[in-house]
Amino acid sequence: LLIPFVEIFSRLNMIDTYLAVALAHCFFNVPLAIWILEGFISSIPKEMDDIARVDGYGFPAYFVRILLPQIAPGVAVAGFFCFMFSWIEYLLSNALTVIDVKPIGALLATAGVLGMIPGVILILFMKKHLARGFSMGRVV
Repeated sequence: LLIPFVEIFSRLNMIDTYLAVALAHCFFNVPLAIWILEGFISSIPKEMDDIARVDGYGFPAYFVRILLPQIAPGVAVAGFFCFMFSWIEYLLSNALTVIDVKPIGALLATAGVLGMIPGVILILFMKKHLARGFSMGRVV
């Protein structure tokens, strides 16, 4: 995907801009999060909305007190995948920005090792939700 991104952003004169990096980052993460969360949200019965409305819940209270606890495993899995795909941002920002010197050797090795640490910590703290979320998610 790197070559089409560079070609598209080059033709739009967006090379070496923060907007190009942000857009490329969103192109990966937003559809992924929507795809994962859609399965979890659609599994909640419509009657839950009606019951909450009868009980006097507005949308913000319904979202925080009823919906969010029910889709917590999906949020954990979506957050995990978005976090992991966020590391692509380094590659894209390196290709879409132009600087005089790109220190790749030792810096890339260091970034690779340091880049694994947050992912491992995230997995350790969320392993219960991740296991439940992976088993409940659907694969088409």
